[in-house]
Amino acid sequence: MMAMLPLHPPRAHLRNPIGTHTMSELTHFDAHGQAHMVDVAQKAHTHRVAVAQGRIHMLPRTLDLIAHGNAKKGDVLGVARLAGIMAAKKTSDLIPLCHPLALTRVTVSFELDHETHSVWCKASAETMGPTGVEMEALTAVQVALLTIYDMCKAVDRGMTINDVKLMEKHGGKSGSFVAPL
Repeated sequence: MMAMLPLHPPRAHLRNPIGTHTMSELTHFDAHGQAHMVDVAQKAHTHRVAVAQGRIHMLPRTLDLIAHGNAKKGDVLGVARLAGIMAAKKTSDLIPLCHPLALTRVTVSFELDHETHSVWCKASAETMGPTGVEMEALTAVQVALLTIYDMCKAVDRGMTINDVKLMEKHGGKSGSFVAPL
């Protein structure tokens, strides 16, 4: 039987379970350290956009199956695109403190990288509202990549999802963010 490694260090090693930030810096915690949904009622409704990306690394033959449309379960990237869009729309059902948003646009695109045997996924989410769409873009990427894994796992269980991150966000009080390259 295989020995199981712990997923995290024992709690005794944690100095502060919510990190080194003060409560006022972490908007999802009140002054007593209790989680709460941020009140966005007084925030301006602005056009907000977020772009996220990530990749799934696989065996060369798995990438070839995707590239040539020969996967047994069908159009891998087409199904993954729809899964990413659907996931963005369901983000508030998955992430406990996310606000339900009226998304005005979600896009999911893929790029095959034959050099690294990877599929890159890029997702953007947009809304006109009082809060950002970073979580929706990140959720779209993760679920799209998980869908690729699901559709190809019969031939490659060793695929890994990597490098998922927010690339940029625009709108709102905090302005724009663009990740360094």
